[in-house]
Amino acid sequence: MSIAVMLAVLGSAFLHALWNSLMKVGTSRLQAMVTLSLGEVIIGLPVALIWGQGFQTAAVPWVVASGVTHFFYKFFLAQAYAHGDLSRVYPIARGTAPLLIGLASGLVLPDVISPLEYAGIAVLGAGILLMAQGVFRDGESRRLIPFALGSACATAAYTVIDGSGARLSLNAVAYVAWVFVADGAGFAAIMLAWKGRSLLPADRATGLRGALAAAASYGAYAVSVWAMTIAPIALVAALRETSILFAVLIGFFLFGERMTPGKAVAAAIIVGGVMLTRLG
Repeated sequence: MSIAVMLAVLGSAFLHALWNSLMKVGTSRLQAMVTLSLGEVIIGLPVALIWGQGFQTAAVPWVVASGVTHFFYKFFLAQAYAHGDLSRVYPIARGTAPLLIGLASGLVLPDVISPLEYAGIAVLGAGILLMAQGVFRDGESRRLIPFALGSACATAAYTVIDGSGARLSLNAVAYVAWVFVADGAGFAAIMLAWKGRSLLPADRATGLRGALAAAASYGAYAVSVWAMTIAPIALVAALRETSILFAVLIGFFLFGERMTPGKAVAAAIIVGGVMLTRLG
């Protein structure tokens, strides 16, 4: 993986942490996620129509599959954030995924991953999971755990789906745009049918937060999927998980969440994992 690709993926990690932090603002996590989803459709549709030249229709089943897995990702994530802090939910939800993706790469994907790169993925995953230890130690709500783990499984699934689908589409930008349309429209429609119009943005501030979150989400994922077309999927996915460093800082400075010695150690382990994947 080149330096340029690595820096681009790290930038997408920051954007990912940013939009997740916006989901913690306000009173309803599902409302925030529906607002985000509507913004994704508004952004994704014109991008797909304007920059969709060369998009291969063979990738359409992958778009549909991605939309389904993104639905579960969003639903589980919203429920997890309803029960826990950003700096607890995020590590569990994001930390388990690289290990699952690394296993999938070895079994079903054509990418060649070196032993050192696998070590980096494992160290990175261990460091992120270490971030989550406070949920047991500090008496926080354990109801977040199954939802966060469900989000992690969905993350692993859509990462493998989208890495392969984007390559097949021959147009990563259009592929991500169509995924956002399918994902955003599907999630918003199902949630509104289930909960009603109360999930629509109630004021201008909520709408603006949703638009900002959608833009950050699109930028983050577009860069990541593009990177997956030219670098091993497992390595890109692992580097994306450094977003936990940004999430912890956002949680500390904006939400007043505690910065414990355990979090500092976990952050150092994460950096070590990134270095291993780079050296590999």
